[in-house]
This record gives sequence, structure tokens and C-alpha cells, in this order.
Amino acid sequence: MILEIKTFPDEVLRKKSTPVKEIDDKIKKLLDDMAETMYEAPGIGLAAPQVGVNKRVIVIDITGPEERSGLLKIVNPEIIHMEGECEGEEGCLSVPQEYADVKRAEKITVKFLDADGREQILEADGLLARAFQHEIDHLDGVLFIDKISPLKREFIKKRIKKKLKMQNS
Repeated sequence: MILEIKTFPDEVLRKKSTPVKEIDDKIKKLLDDMAETMYEAPGIGLAAPQVGVNKRVIVIDITGPEERSGLLKIVNPEIIHMEGECEGEEGCLSVPQEYADVKRAEKITVKFLDADGREQILEADGLLARAFQHEIDHLDGVLFIDKISPLKREFIKKRIKKKLKMQNS
């Protein structure tokens, strides 16, 4: 099922998500629906808060909506190691049509549960590392625009407010 993607300035995007206690059918369905929503959008990552759910759940597939060959269903992710730094352009399904260069760790190690409840440890670099960091930020109520200069952030916020005003008039 395609879910509604919440967009800035929706307050659900600013809430810290709660850990999943048990991976039951409801969580598995959420993961499936989030993956379907991400592909439809199209995007390479989606966090539960972006669909209005306050749980530490994300989906990532850096192969993109056409290929769909690298889907990761992730529960309770935690970055346990970071190294290096790189800057790259990011966008977000919750901040549509806005892009900015964001500094992130170059390599990370992430610990999480898969959809079957098994603990996984994954080392990631490049786009996958960036996607993990971006989506985990969502679980903590942080958007990519929070990681750019105040001037650029205000410029983007003004543009979004202007778009919202035009839509609502």
C-alpha cells in the first residue's frame, strides 16, 4: 500500500522515534508499505516518521526504483562507527524539490535488526553510508536542511513557505 509522505514543516518529522520492541506482522507490513512508497515516490530511502509513524524503522535501496535489487529493511538502526568526511548533494522526499550539499561521514558501521529480527552489522561507504545517515537522522527528528548553513536553510524554508502559500490560495 502506498502511504502518504509527510512534508516539511509537518511536526511528525521533528519527533524522535521510539525503538521497536517486537518485529510483528504490523512492523513487517509497515516495512513492505514503506518500500512500495519509496519506490513509487521515487526515492532511495524512507524513514517511518516520513509516513507519520513514530518508530525506528527505515528502508533503503540505493539501486533505485527501476532496479529494486538492493532493498534493506532496517529496524532500530544504530551507527556504531564513523570515519572520514565527505560532502555531497542530498534531497529528501519530505522536502520535495530542494537540494543542498551536506557533510557526512565517509564510512560507517551500522548495527540493526533485519525484518526477521536477526541482528546485522553492515559496513557502508559512498551513497549507502550517506543514505543510512540521512534516514537515521529522520528517526531523531533531524532533516538534511538542519545540516546546512543557516543562510541556505532560511532560503529553502522561505521557498517552501511560498510554495505552500501558493498551493493553499
